[in-house]
Amino acid sequence: MRSLPPLLLHSRSHALPGALVALAGTAAVAAGTFRWLETIPGSGPSDRLPVVVLGPLLAAAAAGTCLRTPSDELDRTAIRAWWPRRLAHLLVPAALAALLLALAVPGHPAEFGAPAAVRNTLGLAGLAADWWAWVTRPGPQGGAWTAAAAAFAAGAALYAWRGARRGAGGR
Repeated sequence: MRSLPPLLLHSRSHALPGALVALAGTAAVAAGTFRWLETIPGSGPSDRLPVVVLGPLLAAAAAGTCLRTPSDELDRTAIRAWWPRRLAHLLVPAALAALLLALAVPGHPAEFGAPAAVRNTLGLAGLAADWWAWVTRPGPQGGAWTAAAAAFAAGAALYAWRGARRGAGGR
């Protein structure tokens, strides 16, 4: 019986195939929602906002699910450095999600179109890589509470300091 290559085993242990299917599904739903929103009479570019916010959020969540490892100790004790594989493991789903959402949400760069979807996807994928682990932890773990509290405090401070931002239409 032939064994699987190490990179394929690594991808499967991190649930990468399921994450890629979820990314494709997210892009399909975003494209369908985008097309539906454009059929509504009187709709404008700002009506795309839910798609360019929620689509990347769901895509980052899907990509974030494959960043967790069930064998963190094994990765740390490996002979070869795993950081290039981990980096590729983040970059491939993030780039795929950005590409799929850019195709799903076309539009003029000044509107809520592909550039906004790509920007949001990459930013949220970065958050998933740095902070997402706290979401996957059981209730009372201190590190998870620390990360959640820090994310909340940073968001609350930025909101209190800067306030809600106006859209391009000046509403």
